[in-house]
Amino acid sequence: MLKYENVDILAGGEKILSDINIEFKEGKLTTIIGPNGCGKTSLVSALNGSVRVSKGKILLDGEDYLSFDPKKRGRILSFLPQVRNTIPSISTGLLVSHGRFPYLGFARSMSARDKEAVEKAMEVSDVKKYEKIPVDVLSGGVRQRSFFALSLAQECEYMIADEPTTFLDIQGQRKILGLYRRLRDEGKTVVLVLHDILSALNISDEIVVMNDRKIVFKGTPVDILESGIVEKVFGVRIKSFSDPEGVYYVIC
Repeated sequence: MLKYENVDILAGGEKILSDINIEFKEGKLTTIIGPNGCGKTSLVSALNGSVRVSKGKILLDGEDYLSFDPKKRGRILSFLPQVRNTIPSISTGLLVSHGRFPYLGFARSMSARDKEAVEKAMEVSDVKKYEKIPVDVLSGGVRQRSFFALSLAQECEYMIADEPTTFLDIQGQRKILGLYRRLRDEGKTVVLVLHDILSALNISDEIVVMNDRKIVFKGTPVDILESGIVEKVFGVRIKSFSDPEGVYYVIC
């Protein structure tokens, strides 16, 4: 289980979030939704060190996650950020192979097992055909899938992603979200930051709603709809319809 206990988060010297308490259940897919600027990215960015935890603890399976060295973190938890300040001019294959760095020694020589993990990640993410093409010349959607492949190659039990469907077309969005559901079904713990409320309702075991830099609700998709929190926070209503194939949601 991934757990925040009384956590304060600073970014650029400013306190962004205060006294955060939240648990992300093991083996579940949890999405975090909320208006722009509500603190979603800051909440998850505490896990990759791009913002600073000034108070409290982040526990992973009962251990102090923030005390782990970078390699240990990289073997347990993968983090796919929303914004990348620099896009490397390296091949897609080399980028994805970076997902194996937490497992490598000083010489960074990959074993057959490492190479197999990289190949599988590229195939699942449908970027194998771009293996030799530099990342910085790829389209935004293919580049996004390449970074997803990098995180997949880490083979972590915990997978965190901030807006993983950015730059993807509708088909690409459905595929990536479907892959995260499959990873959940395989026992991974998945936490996603999403702007799309309907996608969150469709794929989540639990949803965390944030507003004004606070966590204002957490529950199942049914809980979210019954609570009225979506209308309060986003100013819209959600209706659900069902048929033999499933449940569908629309924004009113």
